Amino acid sequence: MNKNLGIMLLAMGFMACNQENVIESKDDTVLKPYPKTEKIDQKDDYFGTAVEDPYRWLEDDLSAETKQWVTAQNEVTQDYLGQIPFREAIHKRLENLWNYEKEGAPIKEGDYIYFYKNDGLQNQYVLWRKKGDDGKEEIFLDPNKFSEDGTSSLAAISFSKDGSLVAYQISEGGSDWTKVVVLKTEDKSVVGDTLVDVKFSGLAWRGNEGIYYSSYDKPKDGSVLSAMTDQHKLYFHTLHTPQTDDELIFGGPTTPRRYIGAGLTEDERYLIVSAANATSGNELYIKDLSSPEAGFITVVGDMDKNHEIIDNDGSKLFIYTELDAPNGRVATVDVANPQPANWQTLIAETEQALSPTVGGGKIFANYLKDASSLVKQYDRNGKLEREIELPGIGSAGGFSAKMEDKDLYYSFTNYVNPVTIYRYDMASGKSEIYKKSTINFDPSKYESKQVFYPSKDGTKIPMIITYKKGIQLDGTNPTMLYGYGGFNISLTPSFSTSNIILLEQGGVYAVANLRGGGEYGERWHLAGVQMNKQNVFDDFIAAAEYLIDQKYTASDKLAIAGGSNGGLLVGASMTQRPELFKVAFPAVGVLDMLRYHKFTAGAGWAFDYGTSEDNREMFEYLHRYSPYHALKPETAYPATMVTTADHDDRVVPAHSFKFAARLQEYHKGDNPVLIRIDTKAGHGAGKSTAMVIDEQTDKWAFMFQNMGIGYKEIK
Repeated sequence: MNKNLGIMLLAMGFMACNQENVIESKDDTVLKPYPKTEKIDQKDDYFGTAVEDPYRWLEDDLSAETKQWVTAQNEVTQDYLGQIPFREAIHKRLENLWNYEKEGAPIKEGDYIYFYKNDGLQNQYVLWRKKGDDGKEEIFLDPNKFSEDGTSSLAAISFSKDGSLVAYQISEGGSDWTKVVVLKTEDKSVVGDTLVDVKFSGLAWRGNEGIYYSSYDKPKDGSVLSAMTDQHKLYFHTLHTPQTDDELIFGGPTTPRRYIGAGLTEDERYLIVSAANATSGNELYIKDLSSPEAGFITVVGDMDKNHEIIDNDGSKLFIYTELDAPNGRVATVDVANPQPANWQTLIAETEQALSPTVGGGKIFANYLKDASSLVKQYDRNGKLEREIELPGIGSAGGFSAKMEDKDLYYSFTNYVNPVTIYRYDMASGKSEIYKKSTINFDPSKYESKQVFYPSKDGTKIPMIITYKKGIQLDGTNPTMLYGYGGFNISLTPSFSTSNIILLEQGGVYAVANLRGGGEYGERWHLAGVQMNKQNVFDDFIAAAEYLIDQKYTASDKLAIAGGSNGGLLVGASMTQRPELFKVAFPAVGVLDMLRYHKFTAGAGWAFDYGTSEDNREMFEYLHRYSPYHALKPETAYPATMVTTADHDDRVVPAHSFKFAARLQEYHKGDNPVLIRIDTKAGHGAGKSTAMVIDEQTDKWAFMFQNMGIGYKEIK
């Protein structure tokens, strides 16, 4: 045989073998007609401006018509997704990636060490325990048994100080409304009745007598999932008594507040109450439980700044505050005169945003340096003992422990390194690996790079870009740009099993740290609220332009994603610059900015957003960027998959329903604009592993299909 011919045939055979592993996108995908969505004659007057809201009827999540619409929309969406030829291959790959044992950091309660573990594909993590380091491991609480389909989850758990009792919350179908069950830890027997209708609550023990918890009155009319919940109330439940006899401790008609939280100092001497009407700024109250006649003392009587009592030494309080310190500081004061005028700075404000924790008699100053962790250890007198040596640039969390503990556990992760748990000796400052991830992923093949790009007004915005080493900057890489930009929340580097799908296909994952978040403290947050909210969208759009200008990708290979406030971000960006993106994923988004405050606890978001009822200027500002209202007829929008869930009682699904209905009405072009609606799921927390894998499968399949890039199977 001719030598050259033989080489050619071998090469062709090699190429054919490679090509067999590539599943091409489908050019002849058939999109069923969108369900016809009825329009009603609904107009609202805002300061003399009439605003149409023809899909108002979709706000009624109890109506048969809304349920029929949800079913019809899901049928169209699932029919389209079912035609994508590599959808099943992605699902199989995700299941394979997810199927490894995962274990959380241990906590010591009483005679036991507790830890969460998932054997791979369990829908919910299981709480295990053992007596001492060498004790026999046993299952203590298995949330997978809360429901047959894995849609009920463990929302929170709290042990009494001696570890003999535990209270835990159950969320059903992802709802924020929970039940509370109390157990004796020794034999796991149930104590008393189950508490019901608890919402936005911690669980704080007072000895073994009972627990403090918070809730709202359950709405009597309309939908429990969407009706406004406005007056939070703090109760004390004495064990072995009916819930109807629970004592109202704070809140209600005499001191109406939208959010009330409670906790006890570790010595259980003081009850601390934080009260607020918005998601930023809070009052502080304290009560000496050692004195039966003592009432609440006001520590901070206004809601201008954020404050938290983090610890005490007898009557000496340690307070985290943003008062006179936009990036935060730690102060001390005696409980006899605890008002701000008497505070003494213990750990001064720095250029980095501070979030302190305590344990072992130490104070751990957790700073953010360009959106990554920097941790310093101080003694109780404010003396710096050391900067803790972390494994690299990323996110470290969990620097907390009980007063008598000698060591603690913390986690470390970034965009290319799965979570590793470390044991830290507080005396020596030495860290050692406690648990390392066993996921089938090689971090050495990937890298993350932080860049600072200019936004529209010249502000430098940090962004971390992650990709496979050796990537070519030729403008052809499929890219996912993610953002949030609100509520003082910081996006710090974290590993995502789902993102492996993109990275191993040669894709790029970029996270922009937008204004409105907390990455650079209060000033950064305030630069993205109310009349400054457009800064957030400008920052995100500028991130997309940077990725294109630097040849990481191009508009036809760029997807954007975000959830909740990030869903608003995606909705605003795609309506303002529809030509800039190929694919959009607004998840559980706040998309009707004129009415968001009329549902559940939405009125508490007004610090960040303002409301359409504040004044004409605020209304006009909101109306201009509100995604539902900013959609324009006969406009080509990106391929869009809106995602929400029927039990989301935080950002009600009506936002997504109305946005999707109008998007389908106005959109022009071949890009599909769909809505995917989960059932028995909420805002996101507590979703079963199976549901998460299904959702992530559909996200990547939809993105790759609409970018026309296909999918290379990974064996």
